[in-house]
Amino acid sequence: MTAIAPPVTPQEPYVLADDPVLDMLNTLANVDGVPLDFWQADTDVERWLVRLGWAEEGALPVFQAAALLGAARGLREVIRALLEQRKAGQQGDPAALNGFLRKAVSHPQLFWPAPGEVHLERQRKQQTPEQFLSPLAEAAAVLLVEGDFDLIRTCEHPECVLWFYDRTKAHKRRWCSMALCGNRHKVAQFRLRKML
Repeated sequence: MTAIAPPVTPQEPYVLADDPVLDMLNTLANVDGVPLDFWQADTDVERWLVRLGWAEEGALPVFQAAALLGAARGLREVIRALLEQRKAGQQGDPAALNGFLRKAVSHPQLFWPAPGEVHLERQRKQQTPEQFLSPLAEAAAVLLVEGDFDLIRTCEHPECVLWFYDRTKAHKRRWCSMALCGNRHKVAQFRLRKML
């Protein structure tokens, strides 16, 4: 009798949505039909923020234990609810997202490191987790306003909950990833044809 290897659980959240806000939603996924929250601790959120370029390694502020995790999960669910309502053509309540946006404290800062290298950067206060996450809240607000919701989709695999922005030329993307759900669908279809 051959032993069946247990399924391999990914160590990091999927980054396949073609939009960072949707990648944030995908930090809560189904793996082998079981819900998995990739964010279990502040360090998980920090790693994700660095991986996606929202923060710099070693430049992360220190917050009270579990404060960043709580704020990130809260923001993720606020965004999820609003995106689902927008996708369904329903009116959403932006109050919770506006709460995150109100906490953003920023100002432009002029930098002139050398002759001919003048540039403007936005400086943000990062005293609270909500302030630290405010760029994500702003990106979500922009996506809600400017996103093409005909191209913002969830994977067609019945067990998958991952979102993506279909930026393909023909706009016919069906799967979060061909390597994940697209392949599973092909294998299932092949097995079905073999049985017939």
